[in-house]
Amino acid sequence: MIGRLNHVAIAVPDLDAAAATYRNTLGATVSEPQDEPDHGVTVVFVELPNTKIELLYPLGDNSPIQGFLDKNANGGIHHVCYEVDDIIAARDKLKAEGARVLGDGEPKIGAHKKPVLFLHPKDFCGTLVELEQA
Repeated sequence: MIGRLNHVAIAVPDLDAAAATYRNTLGATVSEPQDEPDHGVTVVFVELPNTKIELLYPLGDNSPIQGFLDKNANGGIHHVCYEVDDIIAARDKLKAEGARVLGDGEPKIGAHKKPVLFLHPKDFCGTLVELEQA
């Protein structure tokens, strides 16, 4: 059902510093910051030959990333994102197998302008999983 790894998301306490580390120290191509108010984050994408790293920074008072950073002051891996061909079919199959879809269960448009869903980390080895329709 899952396809390729789309990205690994890392929550960071300082977006500019994190972007500079990837750009200057590691020599990666780094995007400009992009606000995603529907998800409560500002994102920067680090482009790699085979995938992306998504740097996440809190946007607004109700950002879920702020809660993560409150528990992990230095930041850390927040989630992994896998591509699926049909997000509704994937959701329905996962729910039928007992996996919990976060939120209201309906896809939202993600930072790549494609439908996304998040799956409960307790159902996936302690890892928050994002599914993105390819």
